[in-house]
Amino acid sequence: MANFHSRSNSFPSQSHPIVSDVEDHLCRLRASEATSTSATSICTNLTSLRELHEGINNMIEMSSIQQALSNEQDQNWINELLEGSLALVDLCGFSREVVCLMKESVQDLESSIRRNRCETATSDDIKAYAASRKKINKMVKKCIKNFNKNSSVLPNNEFGTMLKETEALVFSVLKSALTLISGEKESSKQRSLSFLSKFTQTSRVHSEVENVAVKELKATEISFEELEYGLESLFRSLIKTRVSLLNVISH
Repeated sequence: MANFHSRSNSFPSQSHPIVSDVEDHLCRLRASEATSTSATSICTNLTSLRELHEGINNMIEMSSIQQALSNEQDQNWINELLEGSLALVDLCGFSREVVCLMKESVQDLESSIRRNRCETATSDDIKAYAASRKKINKMVKKCIKNFNKNSSVLPNNEFGTMLKETEALVFSVLKSALTLISGEKESSKQRSLSFLSKFTQTSRVHSEVENVAVKELKATEISFEELEYGLESLFRSLIKTRVSLLNVISH
């Protein structure tokens, strides 16, 4: 986080336990966000973001923060703060819906395999799965293209700076999640093609290959479930933060 050259008299000391906790979470997330490329690391960061927002909500409950927000005279900054919180809620909700759709697509393919008594998936099954992924990936890529969010108003207090950095971290982690889901990277596309090709084999001749593919499918479903849980938890925390801000600012 940027060093602060001025401090609002109403802002609590950095040594305050709640403030220290928030800053610790920010520090850990800054150090890990650049390496958030796997489902496991992204889920870890989603958990950290949820915990970070719990700390921010605790800060909003502090009388000094509430007084500072209530007395804030810069309406442009207040508007951008609220717009940013809404954008986070919308993006997290979109990410959660995308993961849910992807998980359902995988489950449909698993169901078709079970109906075939564990034999290879049919050509129609493969086409349906591929079409579903293509549709979802198109949605994700369109969202990612519109992802860059430029701030036009700088916060004039430390709490505002914390919120802006938190906002940037949430956007970064969610972008990593969407990029992973969509297979935006070349290596992900290659893995996807290799994965689907395994289901085009005849299971009686290539039963070992088929078993490996089914295991990969199950592992993918589990990853999506973990991402869905992490996104749902963060979504609830983001809503709570927005509601808390609205309640303080509107009074």
